[in-house]
Amino acid sequence: MKKIFIITGEYSGDMHAGRVAEILKQENPDIEIEGIGGENLQKAGAKIFCDHSKMSGFGLNLKMIIDHLSLEKKVADYILNSYKPDLVLLIDYGTFNLRVAKHLKGSGIKVFHYIPPQVWASRKWRIKGIKKYVDKVLCIFPFEENLYKEYGIDVHYCGHPLIKQLPQKANREQFFEKYGFDTSRPLVSIFPGSRPIELNFLAQTFIQAAKRLQKLHPELQFCISHAPNLSDNIFDKYIKNTDFKVIKGENQALLSVSDSLILASGTVALEASLYQVPMIIGYKGPVILYFAYLLIRCIKNVSLPNIITGKNIVPELIEFKFTPENICYETEKLLYDKAARTKMIEDLGHVKEKLSDKYSAKEAADCILQALTS
Repeated sequence: MKKIFIITGEYSGDMHAGRVAEILKQENPDIEIEGIGGENLQKAGAKIFCDHSKMSGFGLNLKMIIDHLSLEKKVADYILNSYKPDLVLLIDYGTFNLRVAKHLKGSGIKVFHYIPPQVWASRKWRIKGIKKYVDKVLCIFPFEENLYKEYGIDVHYCGHPLIKQLPQKANREQFFEKYGFDTSRPLVSIFPGSRPIELNFLAQTFIQAAKRLQKLHPELQFCISHAPNLSDNIFDKYIKNTDFKVIKGENQALLSVSDSLILASGTVALEASLYQVPMIIGYKGPVILYFAYLLIRCIKNVSLPNIITGKNIVPELIEFKFTPENICYETEKLLYDKAARTKMIEDLGHVKEKLSDKYSAKEAADCILQALTS
């Protein structure tokens, strides 16, 4: 019996892990899978060694760093001395996963990394660690394949998971009726992020911009998306002083029926691109981390639509540009400037063209199965 250990660090990674594990089980029911994950990995038939909620964090938090280092050692010890899998699959969450991979070096256990660190965006030196500690990279962007090949790393382009996993657009009329929106009025939806630190730095500025827009344009209606991985207590702590409707657990449906979007930078921007919904990207963090980012970044853009196409399609309001006034101005353009709106919608259509039509999870699973039988 072949054994696999999968490591995820966040909700999105758990979703991808669940799909890969499900296909692995379908192709070979005798495969035993354990890992760090959540309900998606568990539903796919994996035994959960540790819930990934213990790993979700961001920033310079001493307790988080200590917890991560402790968990890193615990996981490595379990893999090496108890579970002894044939293959370890790392999914996203680069810093933690590469540190675990370092522990496994020389053990004879194959290490694959699906959705590898975005070394093309910042901290390009990480590719040296990937080459040293990872046996095969399963990348999701077409331009990543040549980058890894240039460094002599075994790589396979799987395609982006969203291409096959993103649901069809929701029915606008049904969605509006369900949540009490007026179909004759534009809907602007706010996605303030899926991490507490993002809510801390972004939420109130987003809300101030929405209130400003509402005052200038009473016909607009607004909604705030509550990321499903955030507890109500955490979310409510940061979303204050607003009467805007909040919807939890229907991120993609809400994206697809909105007329314009105000987003935190992240995968949500790629989802919005595939639905071709006009958007602006806003992001802010601790100033010291922002200046550190400027030193280590490899590209100027932060949003995936702009990075994938190599064009400035989506406005990026980062750090000092992240103000209610700027958010309001850019959103007004997308709602009321017909030429600007039409151009963005057309340009967003090119994002999908840049990505292949591959079924990413199956490509990853097939690579793993091939490695287990070779």
